[in-house]
Amino acid sequence: MMSASSAASILASLNALAGGLFLLSAFAMVATRQTRGCLLLFIYQSLLLAASAFLLAGEYGSWHLAEVGVVNLISKPIVVPWILRRTLSSEVYTRREIDQVLNIPTSLTIALLLAILAYFLAVPILGAVAPPFRSANVPIGLAGLLLGAYTLAVRREAVPMLIGILAMENGAFFAGIALSRELPLIVELAIASDGLVLVFVSGVLVRTIQHRIGSTRVGELATLREAASPREEETA
Repeated sequence: MMSASSAASILASLNALAGGLFLLSAFAMVATRQTRGCLLLFIYQSLLLAASAFLLAGEYGSWHLAEVGVVNLISKPIVVPWILRRTLSSEVYTRREIDQVLNIPTSLTIALLLAILAYFLAVPILGAVAPPFRSANVPIGLAGLLLGAYTLAVRREAVPMLIGILAMENGAFFAGIALSRELPLIVELAIASDGLVLVFVSGVLVRTIQHRIGSTRVGELATLREAASPREEETA
């Protein structure tokens, strides 16, 4: 019969695997140039976040983490994509490439540097945590947070920018579940509901912008000009 220590070791190894795949999905999100691809990667990343919560719940015997995993499993991989598909037109998802400031090789290089920076930022945090509760979630979560912020900064399409914000939230939660194992369910539900409201409002705004000007590029909003009034036309 498997001992408790052996079971905990297996769960920790599986959680490390989930963390590695989580970080890989963050890098892939930086490299992809398709809106549909960004959304699929966000779904995979959210599933890995929920899997990590369940694995940590089994490793440390925390029902709170199991509840967090259930909330994340329902809200992010299922509800968020459903809201986006209901509020946005199909044309947004069929766009082949996303406008981006930097090319993919440069972006991946910067992403690698940000991941290394996240590791060094996580060292003092892990040093302040008791040894039994140290986890790879903290540096990986910080890396996901920084990579999500990077995608938000370099993208010029509204939907990928929104996904970048959600990826930042995923990174913060991936690190947080390893540090705050007794997070009350009411807090998780409040944060999840706020995220869903953000997605819904952003989706409606993006759909309106796309309907009005035929594009979701944020940079084009700066070129919009209010139509001249009849009095202004007469004086001209």
